Amino acid sequence: MKRWHKIAIGSAAGIVLAGAALFALDAADKAYPPPLDRANAVSAEVLDADGQLLRAFATSEGRWRLKTAVSDVDPQFLRMLIAYEDQRFYDHGGVDPWALGRAAMQLVGNGRIVSGASTLSMQVARLIEPREGRSLSAKLLQLVRAVQIERRLSKEQILDLYLTHAPYGGNLEGARAASLAYFGKEPRRLTVAEAALLVALPQLPERRRPDRNLKTAEAARKRVLDRVAVAEAVGDGEAERAEGVAVPSRRMQLPALAAHVAEAALRKEPDVLKHQTTLKKQVQQGLESVARAAAMKLGPKLSLAMVMADAQTGAIVGEVGSADYFDASRSGWIDMTRVNRSPGSTLKPFIYGLAFEQGLVSQETIIEDRPADFFGYRPRNFDMSYQGDVTVREALQLSLNVPAVKLLDAVGPSRLMVRFRRAEVRPVLPPNETPGLAIGLGGVGITLKDLVQLYTALANRGQPARLGDGVTGAPGKLDGEPLLEPVAVWSVADILSGVIPPAGAPQRGIAYKTGTSYGYRDAWSVGYDGRYVLGVWVGRPDNSAVPGLTGYGTAAPILFEGFAKSGIATTPLPRPPAGAVRIAQSELPISQRRFALNANGLLVASGREAAPQIIYPPEGAHVDLGAGAGNLSPLMLKLQGGRAPFRWLANGKPLPDLSRRRTQQWLPDGGGYSKLTVIDSAGRAASVGVFID
Repeated sequence: MKRWHKIAIGSAAGIVLAGAALFALDAADKAYPPPLDRANAVSAEVLDADGQLLRAFATSEGRWRLKTAVSDVDPQFLRMLIAYEDQRFYDHGGVDPWALGRAAMQLVGNGRIVSGASTLSMQVARLIEPREGRSLSAKLLQLVRAVQIERRLSKEQILDLYLTHAPYGGNLEGARAASLAYFGKEPRRLTVAEAALLVALPQLPERRRPDRNLKTAEAARKRVLDRVAVAEAVGDGEAERAEGVAVPSRRMQLPALAAHVAEAALRKEPDVLKHQTTLKKQVQQGLESVARAAAMKLGPKLSLAMVMADAQTGAIVGEVGSADYFDASRSGWIDMTRVNRSPGSTLKPFIYGLAFEQGLVSQETIIEDRPADFFGYRPRNFDMSYQGDVTVREALQLSLNVPAVKLLDAVGPSRLMVRFRRAEVRPVLPPNETPGLAIGLGGVGITLKDLVQLYTALANRGQPARLGDGVTGAPGKLDGEPLLEPVAVWSVADILSGVIPPAGAPQRGIAYKTGTSYGYRDAWSVGYDGRYVLGVWVGRPDNSAVPGLTGYGTAAPILFEGFAKSGIATTPLPRPPAGAVRIAQSELPISQRRFALNANGLLVASGREAAPQIIYPPEGAHVDLGAGAGNLSPLMLKLQGGRAPFRWLANGKPLPDLSRRRTQQWLPDGGGYSKLTVIDSAGRAASVGVFID
């Protein structure tokens, strides 16, 4: 009995001592945890709308260390890595006893290290807590840290750390950075040869750098491919075939797109590691290639900027802030998409749109292009010549200045500025000045981004979109009133789509307008199809004059090349809305055949004040307002001529209010035939009969 009693006491004491030892180990583990927080120091990334890498930034110590997860790499690469580095990775707890025993026996038998015993967990421990030199104490610390790491992280998380921190030569760390630098692609799809090289390099990254020691890199890759376990992991014959593939001999630059957008993203959220943008990588690459080629032709000190936006969503899909971010001679660090400059003639389409909307003119209305004096303001054409009588269509296509100012005088500069505010765009007027006629020829300041935002209305049936800033600003449609009515928007697009492309540029089915600011300081071109708007600015950031700089000759070729290289298929321009028609001059109402104003600002015809005429809807028109569906929409009424105020009657019944405007809305009671009449202040009347469908 005494013997059994002693055994029981001894066992209990052993259990207590073991428990105490485990408690002590646990306390030590908690007191000296592995420095996993160091693993969070990774490169900041700027991504496109689909999550593709646009630009990465080196860490504070100058490392390209892109955060990499198991899901970011080719599964075959992982199988090869584990087969070569740590075959029992999923079975051990951080330390592989079999590998330790084998390494010890080889050391005793050969007097030198033949093979290592480091598991992937031990390698992670060394990567996040590097030690100078190789010593027994350093190796013991790795063993302890590996066990600690295994207690805290899953196997997948440990692999994530290895894939992020493994060294690949120079300042490259992690499988993603290495794959981008040596293969020019993300590591999601790797060939056997590429995967083998990524497995081989981290063991001796400096000696095996393929860009410096190609033969050594080839030999290291061959050792990986010759390993039986690797050959079994990749399949029959694949390893032999991979040995014949050339090893890349140069290191490529990591993606470095959208410099200005990327810098803006970091300034806004400096602590965020991944910044999502609205850009599209394919579009951005295309626009930047166009910008680089154009800069070489433009010559020194000139810069350029480009903004491409989705008119339906408001997303900026491509943005180039300067010809070259790092070119000091061009002040490349300045983001010229955000700088106010004179827009030249690029605002003219909105003047014409207002004139169409108010019924002042039609496309074939004759308007004079002759010297004119607007209370001391005497606009002249770009080439100092005059065309005489031209149609409104020709006046806009040729970008004639006098007709544009005449129309702006009729619609009112303040009204134009109010319309711009509907698009949340506020052009900058000269100090202490009110809106004047010079607006039509570039006498305001506007940014390229805001100009593109205005043009989204022309590409989207009059409804503008908010572009945001490409980073954190939320894009989207603006819910307020449209900038212009759909019929007026269609008329503008119908004219601008007929402008001849610059020499050598293909006809892409886009509508576009050019502009050149006073003194040859800014060249502009803005174009759009049925979905996208692209704006181009060219000039010197210091606002110096550039002789020979023009919108048509300098910016328009870049615009067409930008559309071509963006990779986006052309979307047809919107179809004509209800009521949009081309009317021959001979069929126009007499008051619309020629645009002229008397001293009181009233439209005149044949030298006398014109009587009112209803120009929309035309006589006998069938207008689809949804009567068949029982959900009628209002009908827009437009008149020309006459003297305000005006009284409208529908089927003999007066509409509620007198109006001083030449447009009015009427909501029918139902479908069928209706008679519409307008009477001006002089008692003159006009009527049309229409059919409401």
